[in-house]
Amino acid sequence: MQAWVIGNWKQNPATTKDVDALLDTLLTAVADDNTSNVCQLMVAPSCIHLASVSARLQNTSILTAAQDISALSDSSGAYTGDCSAQQVVDAGATWTILGHSERRQYHQESHETLLDKLSHAFTQGLGVVYCIGETQTQYDNKQTFSVLDDQLAVIKDLLIKSKEQAPELVQRLAERLIIAYEPVWAIGTGKVPTVMEVEATHQHIKETVASFDTTLPAMMVLYGGSVNTDNADSFAASPMIDGALVGGASLKADSFLAIAHAFEQAKNKETL
Repeated sequence: MQAWVIGNWKQNPATTKDVDALLDTLLTAVADDNTSNVCQLMVAPSCIHLASVSARLQNTSILTAAQDISALSDSSGAYTGDCSAQQVVDAGATWTILGHSERRQYHQESHETLLDKLSHAFTQGLGVVYCIGETQTQYDNKQTFSVLDDQLAVIKDLLIKSKEQAPELVQRLAERLIIAYEPVWAIGTGKVPTVMEVEATHQHIKETVASFDTTLPAMMVLYGGSVNTDNADSFAASPMIDGALVGGASLKADSFLAIAHAFEQAKNKETL
């Protein structure tokens, strides 16, 4: 199975000049490398830079994702400040990140909101990287699995809704959904769960999603949360971890590609 390493740039870099500089170094490094043969790379720039980044990455091995889409419409409407799924597709994105803990925290995204966003994404042909994860308090109280079950229920409800209203979306979901497990307490903090903890959590996620529909293929689950060049090898070595959603380390081409190399090498060993 191919690994995925995705860079979530968040509200970075600040200027077009800095975005171009990051892309210059990233494309130069990728041109001299074969990582993408085994490890699919993708970056998610801010909405203001999405079109220009997509244009630069066209005809390269690196995919582009939006960091979010509107829940109110999949196309257009009187929704000031929102970008629809159709609009981000038109800007060149083929994927979108949804459910990130920062969106849940700062924008109070609900179950219903995320259900609408996933539906809009698949309607417009976007792949979805769906983020789930527990807080420090929930982790300390051993509530991780129950919290994740609540967050994964969005997928279950989407399957039910799709079967009733748009059966073709079930196939799109099966082909174009990746789950990213990001414990909130590990994002940008330097705190990192053990590989054993992540493996157990990923197994639970895969088994839970599989229970929703027997026709779904094995779900790909990435790990995110303070992934860096020092710990990437240990995560990549686990067959239960299918890649990484990378934050700060994706803002430098060398560290981003070093993480990708870790997964490339691990996948190559699996095929031997």
